[in-house]
Amino acid sequence: MNLHYYTGFFIDEPLGNNIFSYSKRKVKKIYIPPLKQGTVEDVKISDNIAFCEIEDEKEIKANGLDCFIEYNLENKKIYIFDNHNHAFYFWVKSLKQNHFNKGCKLVHIDQHKDMREPEEYIQSIESLKEVFEYTNYKLNVGNFIKPALNLGIFSDVLIIDSLASFKLDINDEFVLDIDLDIFSKDMDYIDYDFKMNKIKQLIKKSNVITIATSPFFIDQTYAIKILREIFS
Repeated sequence: MNLHYYTGFFIDEPLGNNIFSYSKRKVKKIYIPPLKQGTVEDVKISDNIAFCEIEDEKEIKANGLDCFIEYNLENKKIYIFDNHNHAFYFWVKSLKQNHFNKGCKLVHIDQHKDMREPEEYIQSIESLKEVFEYTNYKLNVGNFIKPALNLGIFSDVLIIDSLASFKLDINDEFVLDIDLDIFSKDMDYIDYDFKMNKIKQLIKKSNVITIATSPFFIDQTYAIKILREIFS
């Protein structure tokens, strides 16, 4: 299955992640970069805005990634991207390539639960093109997990967003989903090394890992530094 859907494009309508504060913003478009084969060393910040939102009457323009990365590490498939909803597309892509068993668990490490209801649910994942369009034009950073549960891609989601949940043992098959904003300042009450070591342990147990750099929620230079430490 090739990579041709992610070729680099802008969304300039109030769709997907571009819907937030759209009518109030000066910036009216966000960039979705191309996907390429690479490693964590190829993850770089883009000059283009990936997420824009009005917060406390201030327009916050967050630059995303220059490219999304498909990283083949031994027997693992790792996808690295900026806004977290893209995980949905890469889950489906990985499932179609038989990299995990349908109905396994999702382990979601994130500052946020991302369990909002989407306005509509996709009914089939047979067409990867339709999955791509749904991911980019219907989903956003807060509502991409429930569609995967609704389709039975995952039987359950284990959300790791607290010290207690980081201490849980996971032994069944799972897909690992990481938002690097788990290292944001708001999450500093959980020891940095503890989080880092736990994530490294979980990576060893999973064959598919999706990683969001979340430009609106964590400084991207810092996020990339953490990403490289994870795989050092």
